[in-house]
Amino acid sequence: MFDREKIEAIKRNGQRWEEEVLQGSLEALPESQDTFTTISGLEVKRLYTPEDISDLDYVQKQGFPGQYPFTRGIHPTMYRARPWTMRMFSGLGSAEDTNQRFKYLLEQGESGLSVAFDFPTIMGYCSDNPAAYGECGKCGVAIDTLKDMEILFDGIPLDRVTTSMTINPPAAVLLAMYIVTAEMQGVTKNEIQGTIQHDILKEFIAQKSFMLPPEPSLRILVDTVEYCTREVPSWNTISISGYHIREAGSTAVQELAFTLADGLTYVQACIDRGMDVDEFAPRLSFFFNAHIDIFEEIAKYRAARRMWAKFMRERFQAKAPRSWMLRFHTQTAGCSLTAQQPYNNVVRTAYEALAAVLGGTQSLHTNSADEVLALPSEEAVTIALRTQQILAEETGVTNTIDPLAGSYFVESLTDRVEEAAMRYIDKIEAMGGMLAAIDKGYPQREIADAAYRFQQNIDSKKRTLVGVNKYVTDHPPVDILKIDPEVERRQVARLQEVKQTRDNKEVEESLEELRHAAEGQENLMPYIIECVRGYATIQEICDVLREVFGTYRDPGMF
Repeated sequence: MFDREKIEAIKRNGQRWEEEVLQGSLEALPESQDTFTTISGLEVKRLYTPEDISDLDYVQKQGFPGQYPFTRGIHPTMYRARPWTMRMFSGLGSAEDTNQRFKYLLEQGESGLSVAFDFPTIMGYCSDNPAAYGECGKCGVAIDTLKDMEILFDGIPLDRVTTSMTINPPAAVLLAMYIVTAEMQGVTKNEIQGTIQHDILKEFIAQKSFMLPPEPSLRILVDTVEYCTREVPSWNTISISGYHIREAGSTAVQELAFTLADGLTYVQACIDRGMDVDEFAPRLSFFFNAHIDIFEEIAKYRAARRMWAKFMRERFQAKAPRSWMLRFHTQTAGCSLTAQQPYNNVVRTAYEALAAVLGGTQSLHTNSADEVLALPSEEAVTIALRTQQILAEETGVTNTIDPLAGSYFVESLTDRVEEAAMRYIDKIEAMGGMLAAIDKGYPQREIADAAYRFQQNIDSKKRTLVGVNKYVTDHPPVDILKIDPEVERRQVARLQEVKQTRDNKEVEESLEELRHAAEGQENLMPYIIECVRGYATIQEICDVLREVFGTYRDPGMF
């Protein structure tokens, strides 16, 4: 992209600048440390010039928005046509409580819903299970049966609102509940839009909310992709998630590498099922973390689009440009929030949101200041939403596409993040793929080591965490949202009422049909939908799957 003679001239002028200007400055005012790095440990030079991107091929590595390789964005107009979807992650207490929060956020200008479930639901257990005692509604909404899902979306038109559901082991069950709830509103499967996370591999390496062993988990995931490709055409079938990998302590490079490696595994599994890549690939989506190192995060998103486009076009021979696109949701980093001086979290979240937008996200969730302490209060979540609205409507970041393109630093860093991520992917593929790597404990160890190094840097003050290891002051207590224990009592009572009033013979028959299908090779989604339609509980359905496929216990390899 640059003339070789001009590059040589820049190099000579740079050497002269170092000798005549820089050296004297360093003697008078030494730099604060010997080495500057990103959070991932990539060294950051003092100065970047055209020399650092002298081999950049604009057409091949950057291109134009909406065209391969999508480095500069997946849409030709990006935010000039419309801003990103503002989707606050919401779930608390009962379905009634969360329904009220949804309606409040929609009134405040939120443009898409995102459901957080409580831990029993996440693990495929009902609220009346002894192991669930004390957890009902504590970290999200409790969903035991279709009745809860009906209440959750009461008065919310599912043909006009997109919904993202962060759920993994029982994802097929929650998707079935959503489909049937929409039908009860008169909304067809062709009309509903949204996303089910169902990124099961990242559970084994990061978040650890697994249920079945990896292989049957992957089978059920492919079942949902196959079913939705045929029956629910506007639904995003997997949200391939780096977010939880980062929350577990990974670096940005590891987040990118392990997320794409998971995605490659899913694509290959669907192809092995006999599906055409261009039929299902356009409905795959991604979910990334927005951490505090602004430029590294921007480079990560740009590299992710370019890498995925190349994988899809060259490795999987996808023909449709939509199959090459990496569409992604972003959430600001929960792991960057601090309990100390919690109002600092508003500032952290704003900068992280800026990185996500400058990196070209399609939708965004901004964390609330009090989220490190409890589920967010109404005031805190409103401030988090207003953060996005100010960013979209006051700062000017929507005026031009990929504004940092051409930056010597950003372009160089994008290349280096891509190269570092590819080294990880190459290692994983040399092991036999992500399933084999998980079995060997490779990504788990890498993440654990990265988390340990980061904490060492905080403890030694090599990296500053304001309010924690520097500028430490006392802060008065913050009012936090508390879930009334009465929520659990009411939830269990409703569950018992559903069990007493449903047709239990019909439920038993549908569960038995699901069991036979699981023991064979049929797609399980139609059977799960029939179980849900008869008000079988989430645990009853998941227990059938646990009995057929067994459960998984983390080997704890370090």
